[in-house]
Amino acid sequence: MDIEIVLNVSSAILFMGVLGLLLSSLLAFANKKLWVFEDPRIDEVESLLPATNCGACGSAGCRPFAEALIEGKVAPALCTVSSADNITEIADYLGVDSGDVVKRVARLACAGGSHVARMRAHYDGLASCRAAAVVSGGPKGCTWGCLGLADCAEVCEFDAITMDKHGLPVVESAKCTACEDCVEVCPKGLFSIQPVDHRLWVACKNLEHGDTAENDCEVACTACERCAKDSPEGLITIDDNLAVIDYSKNGLASRVATERCPTGAIVWLDDDRGVIKGTQAKRIIRKEALPI
Repeated sequence: MDIEIVLNVSSAILFMGVLGLLLSSLLAFANKKLWVFEDPRIDEVESLLPATNCGACGSAGCRPFAEALIEGKVAPALCTVSSADNITEIADYLGVDSGDVVKRVARLACAGGSHVARMRAHYDGLASCRAAAVVSGGPKGCTWGCLGLADCAEVCEFDAITMDKHGLPVVESAKCTACEDCVEVCPKGLFSIQPVDHRLWVACKNLEHGDTAENDCEVACTACERCAKDSPEGLITIDDNLAVIDYSKNGLASRVATERCPTGAIVWLDDDRGVIKGTQAKRIIRKEALPI
């Protein structure tokens, strides 16, 4: 009886040993056949990137961007978060040109601060634009306008957005990485990512016409069509009572569209002088908020 038990145990051990050898051989074979080479430079390039995974470069994160760099699909300068020194270091490491990418920034299509835009109600609730927008579109007279509760500033990881004294977001171009977080969080869809050389800008999304728009906000686009008439043909059209710029039609250089805008809704953005309105735009001197 003892001999039979020993034989059974020995057979089991032998079977398991053979099975283990067979499985390990299969695993070794599979590893050899299915092994995928990964360029060791990917880790090195990824270590030179900012590790923010913000997506401003168009990739899902820093590692996919590093992979695209190795494959030569993108230029190092496309990482708008990296410093100039880091971009140069990556380019030198890969032996490629750093690239010449036009910087992109977030732009706000609203200039209706509390001193020029009327509130139709008092909002007393969660201090969030998204929360306020749920309540009948928010308390602002212009239902397209910025609610000023700073969701965009809160979500910006790069401290590129601050709120001015009139409750409007201000984007600091030098800090903005075009990550699109503000675009996604704004319940009014007022932010968009634009190349910095798009200097001509419509700072409004109000779709009302004429006096109706201006009664709610003194700097609203009133669809007067003066900008469209004064500009190079096709540069500006009026769509749903709002001026729309076609940047493919000489929109980068023409300031003439701003000159006769009566409300200053269409502006020119200058790096040194900031927002420049046309000569015929009304001058806003009021500092305090408008009464409800």
